[in-house]
Amino acid sequence: SHAGQLRKLSNTPYILHPMEVAAIIGSITDNEDVIIAGLLHDTIEDCGVDPRVIKAKFGSRVSALVQSETEDRLSDRPPAETWQQRKEESLLMLEHTGDRDVKILWLADKLSNMRSFYREYSVYGDKIWEMLNQKDPHKQGWYYKTIAAMLNELSNCAAYNEYLELVHKVFDKTY
Repeated sequence: SHAGQLRKLSNTPYILHPMEVAAIIGSITDNEDVIIAGLLHDTIEDCGVDPRVIKAKFGSRVSALVQSETEDRLSDRPPAETWQQRKEESLLMLEHTGDRDVKILWLADKLSNMRSFYREYSVYGDKIWEMLNQKDPHKQGWYYKTIAAMLNELSNCAAYNEYLELVHKVFDKTY
């Protein structure tokens, strides 16, 4: 599904991101459904894969996990115009979930993103924001810091602590 796609910031093959997400999940849990969901987490949103296909091939649990990480693209409008609304809707879902596996999936995805932000920010500085749909680093910071607060029940995981550290390094410029 990700054939030919590249990451926005690093221009590396996109498939490396879901592979990293799955590896992060594997450092937190050995639940195969969550690990598989990590591999597939962007296939609905970014590749147009039908959730019913995921359900048929991988089961209802994997499909539900992938859908928990899928934003409504609001495709009738440009992504930059809908960024705030999409993020608020996603955060509302995260805030109300009691499903630890959903939180693990979110943590792994956002940690992978923060690793990418940190690498690219270390090289290019504030120029990285111009490559994103949301170019305001303060709004990006709001989003990633809000996620950190909502995932604090995972604070006993090394991945969560790494996530917090990178959020502070990128968005608080404390390094």
